[in-house]
Amino acid sequence: MRLTTPPGGASWNHAGARDGFEIAFFQALSTGHRVSGHTTAHESSALWSVGYDVSVDRSWTTVAVQASSLTNTGRSEVTLARDDAGRWTVNGEPRPELDGCVDVDFESSAVTNTLPVHRLDFFEGVGVDVPAAFVRAEDLRVERLEQRYTLINAGPEQILFHYESSTFEFACDLRYDRSGLILEYPGIAIREG
Repeated sequence: MRLTTPPGGASWNHAGARDGFEIAFFQALSTGHRVSGHTTAHESSALWSVGYDVSVDRSWTTVAVQASSLTNTGRSEVTLARDDAGRWTVNGEPRPELDGCVDVDFESSAVTNTLPVHRLDFFEGVGVDVPAAFVRAEDLRVERLEQRYTLINAGPEQILFHYESSTFEFACDLRYDRSGLILEYPGIAIREG
């Protein structure tokens, strides 16, 4: 499955589980790619705004992450790093429970579902386990997320994956464009531009 280069920027309307808006910018670098974005949303009784900056290498493997949040309880920041051996640190502290994760996934973002789609070779009907370092929206707490992607169909205009997370006992079908960006994440986000 060949993907095209992501556009310079994209946006999503978040609706369902939360109401909000996300923008993201994509930059190709000599060492890989940089994905920077921001989501502002209202979820249940919580208001939050999360900014993120994700650096990936040429194979779309997460290398470094910086994030900040603003909520009614104040500001938070977190820094994640992954070394060549697959070991993670969070704010400089080793987090062995994240070892083996290759991607970061933000609760606040639809765009981080792009990372494994760019990184892996998928075959129709074959599920691939893709555990990730999961960053919570309200407090930027980081935990391990167990998830699986199964390619359903790769058409000329769109790609459809079945997504499952055993961590949250959640499943849905994710619709992507040919650049690997989410078009529709049911109950979470729809691509606007």
